[in-house]
Amino acid sequence: MMGRNDKPQKPLFYSFNLDDLVPQDHLLRQIDQFLDLSDLHEHLAPFYSHTGRPSVDPELMIRMLIIGYCLGIRSERRLCEEVKLNMAYRWFCRLSIEDAEATPAHRSLEVHSTKTMIERVEQRLALKTKKLIGDTAYGTAEMLGWMVNEKSIEPHVPIWEKGERTDGTFSRSDFVFDQAADHYTCPNGKQLMRYRRTFSRPRSGIGKDQTIRYRAEQRVCEACVYKQRCCPNTGRRTIPRSVHESARDVARAVAKTQSYRHTRRQRKQVEMLFAHMKRVLKVDRLRLRGLSGARDEFLLTATAQNLRRMAKYRGTDPPGVPEMV
Repeated sequence: MMGRNDKPQKPLFYSFNLDDLVPQDHLLRQIDQFLDLSDLHEHLAPFYSHTGRPSVDPELMIRMLIIGYCLGIRSERRLCEEVKLNMAYRWFCRLSIEDAEATPAHRSLEVHSTKTMIERVEQRLALKTKKLIGDTAYGTAEMLGWMVNEKSIEPHVPIWEKGERTDGTFSRSDFVFDQAADHYTCPNGKQLMRYRRTFSRPRSGIGKDQTIRYRAEQRVCEACVYKQRCCPNTGRRTIPRSVHESARDVARAVAKTQSYRHTRRQRKQVEMLFAHMKRVLKVDRLRLRGLSGARDEFLLTATAQNLRRMAKYRGTDPPGVPEMV
C-alpha cells in the first residue's frame, strides 16, 4: 500500500526538541564540549553603550564564526543562510527553531575576544616556548636575535644566509672572527677591522641596517696573492657582520644536531595543516585586507583546526550499535 504524506505543515503547537535532532557524534556537538563562552558578555561589556537598541548577541557572532571556519563556509551571507536552515548549526548557536535569521558577524570586537581566548589558554597552562621550528622566513638576523637573546628560544630554522658565494671567490665563512680582538682574519692571515684609528668621540660602527662592516687595507689587498679569489672587482675586501651574528651562530650550531634533523621532519607535519587549511577549510585566499586582517583570519583558522582536532581525539564516541541477536 502506498504511503502518503498528508499531514498539515503548520500545526498550532509543536512537540519539538532541537537537541534530539543533533547526532551525538556530530562535529559541532563534540566541539561544544571544549568551548566556554560563559564570561564573554562580561569581557565585552565595556565596548558597548548603555543606551540605544540592543546589539546582536556577541556569543552568537563567535559561534557563527567558529562554524564558518570549522566547516569551510567562507561567505558570511551563505553562513547566515546555513545557520537559518541547518538544525545542528542552530543548536550550536543556541538559536531556537523560531528565532529569526541570524545577522552576519562583524569582526572587530569578536575577533578581539577570540584572541583573548587564545591568550587565556597560554596563561592558564603556563606554557613557555622552548624551541621554534620554521622556514627561512624565521632565519633573519633580527628574528634570531629576538629568539636567542630575548626569549631564550632554541632556533630550529634555516638561516637567511647571504654571505656564501658561488662564483669561486672566498665566502664569509672562509674568514675567522676573533670576538675578543673584534676583527676578522682572512685566508692569507691579514686582518679586517671595524676601524683603524681612534676617534675623539667613540663610534659604534653600526650602520642603519644593524650591520658592522669590517674592512681590509687596500694596499694589503692590492698586493695579496689571493686578490683574484677574494675581491677581484673591488679595491679591498669588506665583511659585513650583523649585530645579531652571535644568535646566528647559535642557529648554525643547532642546524648540525640530530634534534634539528628531527624537527625538520616535524615541519612537514605542519605543512599538512596548511594543506588542510586550503583544501578542507577553503582558506585559499584572504578576504580581509592588511596585516591585521590576515592575522585575524589565520587566528580564527588555527582556532577552528584545533577545535576540530580536539573533537576528533577527545570528543564523545559515536552511539553504540546494538548487538545483533
